[in-house]
Amino acid sequence: MSLTYNHREELKKAILLLENPGIAAKITNYIGKPIEKGFELLPKNWNEKIGEVTKTALLKATDAAVFTMNDAPNSESSNWWHKFGVAASGAVGGFFGLPALAIELPVSTTIMLRSIADIARSEGESINHPRTKLACLEVFALGGENKSDDSTDNGYFVIRAALAKSVSEAAEFIATKTLAEEGAPALIRLIVKIAERYSIQISEKLVAQSIPIIGAAGGAAINTIFINHFQDMARGHFIVRKLERIYGKEFIESEYKKMLAKEMA
Repeated sequence: MSLTYNHREELKKAILLLENPGIAAKITNYIGKPIEKGFELLPKNWNEKIGEVTKTALLKATDAAVFTMNDAPNSESSNWWHKFGVAASGAVGGFFGLPALAIELPVSTTIMLRSIADIARSEGESINHPRTKLACLEVFALGGENKSDDSTDNGYFVIRAALAKSVSEAAEFIATKTLAEEGAPALIRLIVKIAERYSIQISEKLVAQSIPIIGAAGGAAINTIFINHFQDMARGHFIVRKLERIYGKEFIESEYKKMLAKEMA
């Protein structure tokens, strides 16, 4: 078995998107200074608060975004409308800072999740399928490091493998029940795992927005960087899933790793 030329080019594109620098590096390029120093500006209990707000945002977004879209595979995604919405919510976050996070984050996460679902649909996914819905959520775990990870544990397929069991359990649940139904421990476990990675990227975004010179305009720009990042992750993710449907997961994973090794050599 071998990839066609077009499919090989698509896989190369996916690798470039999925293995690119994270949010911190992109924001640093925008503001012209490392954001690590900005963590000193946040309150002592900021980490705990962001973790809780992130989990709440993901829970609210699941019921308000993916699960209200029409199922029309291969239709073009509307990336610019979603960017505009997230930029507007980022302007609020940039102006009011940390106190606005609990309001701004559920809104921006919902818009981004809807954009992710739109991209999934454009790559041939049926967004009414439980696995597709959960694959949309998986995107929030991509492109961000877990504090307990080392540099070898952040690869695309490593992250998917780490989430695989939770995804399977959650898929079994939502096949017969609504996603946001109370008493859904399988779904909660998956969201907690995703939130662990997503909250790190939220922290990096928040630090940048907390810098005094940023303000509303800067907050909008940073949120645009933020949604661009997750749109890239989504595009790469769903290209890989499309190729897996054609060639099988094991073959595509093998080809992905071979091509990535050549890129890094």
